[in-house]
Amino acid sequence: MYVGALTLDLLLGDVRSLKQKRSVIRPIVAELQRKYSVSVAETGNHDLYRRCEIGIAVAASTAAHCTALMNSCERLVADRPEVELLSARQRLFNDEE
Repeated sequence: MYVGALTLDLLLGDVRSLKQKRSVIRPIVAELQRKYSVSVAETGNHDLYRRCEIGIAVAASTAAHCTALMNSCERLVADRPEVELLSARQRLFNDEE
């Protein structure tokens, strides 16, 4: 079994409050969960309204499948016009570590 962790650092577009930030982030989180069956949460920058860190966890039977899922999640977020992907960090763990 392999577990992948993907951390995305996002810059939000025309957002002027934490309420607007939630209205941008919630649909992204919901789409990732629905489309790829991954665990997703806002993991950082809670008090900044133009920045967001999203954490995604993936479990798969092979390293290739786990990496492919993380790449797909990254592309989905990067293709959203209302956010700019500043950085993405992938980590892969197996059951022997």
